[in-house]
Amino acid sequence: MKITVINGSEKKGVTYKLKEAFLEGFKDKAEITEFYLPKDCPNFCMGCIRCFGDGEDKCKDREYIAPIEKALLEADLLVFTSPVYVYHVTGAMKNLLDHFGYRWMPHRPAKEMFGKRAVIITQCLGGGESSTAKDIKDSLSWWGVTWIKTVKFKLMSEIRWDKIPDKKKDAMVSSVKKLAAKCAAIDYSKPARSGLLAKGKFMAVRMMQTGLGKENPEYRDFNYWKDNGWLGSARPWK
Repeated sequence: MKITVINGSEKKGVTYKLKEAFLEGFKDKAEITEFYLPKDCPNFCMGCIRCFGDGEDKCKDREYIAPIEKALLEADLLVFTSPVYVYHVTGAMKNLLDHFGYRWMPHRPAKEMFGKRAVIITQCLGGGESSTAKDIKDSLSWWGVTWIKTVKFKLMSEIRWDKIPDKKKDAMVSSVKKLAAKCAAIDYSKPARSGLLAKGKFMAVRMMQTGLGKENPEYRDFNYWKDNGWLGSARPWK
């Protein structure tokens, strides 16, 4: 089993502690690859759109994006973590997700994503945990991931792990460990089922790509869909 973890911060605070508690049950069962942001993706997406028009290999930050993408595609379970920064993900996490705009369904989604499972871990002081989880979930769902579980917490009075009351810490750790146990019990040789929403998005984009191809047969995204057989009877899910 392979797990790829995207840490939205290099800080080893509350979110880090919760992520470590989640991974504890997989230490002897899985090959775990972790990336820490912004260290592993230090440059901002500049919106140059070369990934869309010229191909992802033309991205100025491909040296950073390529190993992350490889790990995401090879993983059985994806884990995304981010503390709440002003009601949303960290800037570093948003930056990484921006770099993967070309993998959204209206462009060139990776077929491997349609059978993947993902977990989102986030926490906040007072509010914003839901909007932060949604920031990540939006990208995951438009990549084709349907099976997405979220654990989110409100700290309310303290953001330093060693200052949080033991009862509160124990409850949070228990929650992530319960989810970890459920994830560990899954047979990952069988891909997750794609839901109706993902299939509906796919079919809508399929119609869009067919139309775009008629207007411009050389359009990169259209040819990607055609080469995968998705404009015919082939589908990225099983």
